[in-house]
Amino acid sequence: MYFGKQKRKDSSGRIPPNQNVTTTFPVLHAGNIPYYDDLSKWNLQIYGLVENPQLLDFATLMKLPQTKLRNDIHCVTGWSKLDMDWEGIQTAEIAKLAGIMPNAKFVILYAEEGWTTNLSIEDFLKESSILAHSYNDEPLTPEHGYPLRAVFPHLYFWKSAKWLRGIQFTEHNHPGFWERNGYHMVGNPWLSERFSWD
Repeated sequence: MYFGKQKRKDSSGRIPPNQNVTTTFPVLHAGNIPYYDDLSKWNLQIYGLVENPQLLDFATLMKLPQTKLRNDIHCVTGWSKLDMDWEGIQTAEIAKLAGIMPNAKFVILYAEEGWTTNLSIEDFLKESSILAHSYNDEPLTPEHGYPLRAVFPHLYFWKSAKWLRGIQFTEHNHPGFWERNGYHMVGNPWLSERFSWD
């Protein structure tokens, strides 16, 4: 794991408690890094409490309305990176395509190697929430989630699943990988919701 050495304090009010600004983009993950030589073998499944389940290949995903968003990200390990430029599909577009049912209250994200995370439907549908394929006008690198990752800048960055493969809408909340291992079920950085006892 690499945390980066270039850190500075920020007085703009954009940095949550106990965070330091970094100019690098640290790489943190559990397990292997997936590499895709052929995106025709990749797809994104959208299912659960939806009217229209989807199995989207990458070409179809790229035909959906594309959005560029700039935001700050905050890692549970203590670093924050400002002014990240993302491009992808806003999560509201995915919800619209699938037709989520009224009793869908939570979302479970599934990534490669069985990795999962959970969040509320409200967090998933925030205007700043995006399924990103690019950052800083370049495709995601494998280390940062190529070909597709979630980005929920209002939550700690572990909620922004890399190597995304599935989105499940559910009525009940289910802890993901890190949540089962002691991380907070919500992960609001402004409330320092790092661990289950916070």
